[in-house]
Amino acid sequence: MEGEVLRDDQWEHIRPFVPGGRKGKRGPRSDGRRFVDALLWMARSGARWRDLPERFGPHQTAKRRYYRWIEAGVFDRLFEAVAGDPDLEWMMLDATVIRAQAQAAGARRKKGGPEAQALGRSRGGFGTKLHAVVDALGLPVRFEVGPGQQNDMAPACDLVEGLPAAQVIADRAYDADRLHDIILDQGGEPVIPPRRHRKYQHGYDKVAYKNRWRIEGFFAKLKQWRRIATRYDKLAAHFLGFVKLASIMLWLKSSSVNYPYSVDNTM
Repeated sequence: MEGEVLRDDQWEHIRPFVPGGRKGKRGPRSDGRRFVDALLWMARSGARWRDLPERFGPHQTAKRRYYRWIEAGVFDRLFEAVAGDPDLEWMMLDATVIRAQAQAAGARRKKGGPEAQALGRSRGGFGTKLHAVVDALGLPVRFEVGPGQQNDMAPACDLVEGLPAAQVIADRAYDADRLHDIILDQGGEPVIPPRRHRKYQHGYDKVAYKNRWRIEGFFAKLKQWRRIATRYDKLAAHFLGFVKLASIMLWLKSSSVNYPYSVDNTM
């Protein structure tokens, strides 16, 4: 199965932020582009590490390097580099459930055990809940994972904190006074339908609310990556690494990216 690969222009945009590749006596010590292409193949195919094609090198090496990148925060730096200039005319907030395979359960205690898994059971079955914020173009700005039964409001305030959008759009599951207060304090307007049990049914911009489809579109694009549509990773951090990788690709495919250049060649 052929997976997605980086175009030359996309690689040039992220190359300064990809660690490794320093030259030794026998040439570059690692091929960063081939490694990123290997991760893209894994994310698109949803395959096991041992099924990684030989053209990407030993699968054990790729797997270990992927885990090192997560521990070193490489994906966070790559994402911050490409998503540094979001369009905050509108901002959409929502969550989606990711079904998990049974093999995703049972992380070893020395790896954090259940607390590091973000797995749980909801009406949708055994899985993980992915919370996300997207900008006016439907591009991801922030995300967080939690167990499948987690309430949508649980991470909502942290996700919007420090993002002064003109309007924040969300469904009525996010109709809470504390979220409204944060949005208003940041100079924004909450576009959230009131819950039916509210004594006072506040108004909201129904025309702007129609733009909420953009975050649903983001989730639809994200779930085209099989490694994300179904969770196989035992640790939440390992699963979230693939979410960040797919989000980086969405930004690279957009035409609104500004790239400040910085490099860390420590890995």
